[in-house]
Amino acid sequence: MKVFVSQLTLSHFRSHKLARLVLDGRPVALFGPNGAGKTNLLEAVSLLSPGRGLRRAGAEEIIRRPEAIGWKLTATLTAPAADHDVTITAEPGQPRVVQIDGKAATQNALARLLSLVWLVPSQDRLWTEGAEGRRRFLDRLTLSFAPDHADAVLTYEKAMRDRNRLLKDQIRDAHWYQALEAQMATAAETIVSNRTTALARVTAAQWGAETAFPAADLTLEEVEPLQTAADFAAAFATSRPRDLAAGRTLVGPHRTDLAAIYQAKGVPARQCSTGEQKALLISLILSNARALKADTGTAPLVLLDEVAAHLDANRRAALFDEICALEAQAWMTGTGPELFAELGHRAHHIEITDTDGTSQITETAP
Repeated sequence: MKVFVSQLTLSHFRSHKLARLVLDGRPVALFGPNGAGKTNLLEAVSLLSPGRGLRRAGAEEIIRRPEAIGWKLTATLTAPAADHDVTITAEPGQPRVVQIDGKAATQNALARLLSLVWLVPSQDRLWTEGAEGRRRFLDRLTLSFAPDHADAVLTYEKAMRDRNRLLKDQIRDAHWYQALEAQMATAAETIVSNRTTALARVTAAQWGAETAFPAADLTLEEVEPLQTAADFAAAFATSRPRDLAAGRTLVGPHRTDLAAIYQAKGVPARQCSTGEQKALLISLILSNARALKADTGTAPLVLLDEVAAHLDANRRAALFDEICALEAQAWMTGTGPELFAELGHRAHHIEITDTDGTSQITETAP
């Protein structure tokens, strides 16, 4: 079984005044000079999942300039059971509006139509920068397995913001905290359970896989090893004096960090070379995709921005072979067609050029 984008149309979406792609499920190799609009296409596809997309951009940032008349994205998702039409629009000063098959829908409903995994150049620093980026990476990975994860995270974060306001205002009456902490505790149990299950599935997908990319031992580093809602509720109550002094919540899944060990060498990912760190990231994305296909029988969409430029020819060929073996519709970008030569007729080869600030799309022969 396969789920893929069979049609994609953009109107006034960043550099694309009007763009339309008709696809058959094969990988999509997008090439052209920097700034031509390749990543803008990947960003559009990434918005077919909950959240703010691979650039974490607000709706206003995506509007094409100088027209500033709002943008529209329409996509047909082809699936074994039924096709679905998704429309996403945003007018100036307004949030995104999602429709599925002509009916209003939430962003989180998109997760029930397809799964998406991605790797972008900013994630190259995942292992060396702060824990916040690793948590986002972890939650995106987790969301691919558990569509309800986004709801749990939103519930937790909203209740925590309200609790943090009480802490900053130095409110000490326990009654003000109890209802918020109960919401946080219930959501926290779901978050931890989802994250733990997702890491176990990705780890299992690495075992026994014949791949050119290294395996990683993954662990969650918690401020306190809490599991159940009762554990979290007790921890929040106990931590109130410290939290009041700090003016913020100091325990909970928002403090989790993701740790990785380069399995073959026994070295933490943060101490690996830049090339090894990149290879580990690609390995995790491939393992995520492999685990999803094992669970559901359907590979996710895979978005890989500028990934080919960091790999030698042998490892590029290995990456393409793995993607094709997964039967995943992968969207990949690079500066030149030679980076995708190993794909041949197994992929759509599409050139993106820029004319006076407007992106142009041309499908080419491999």
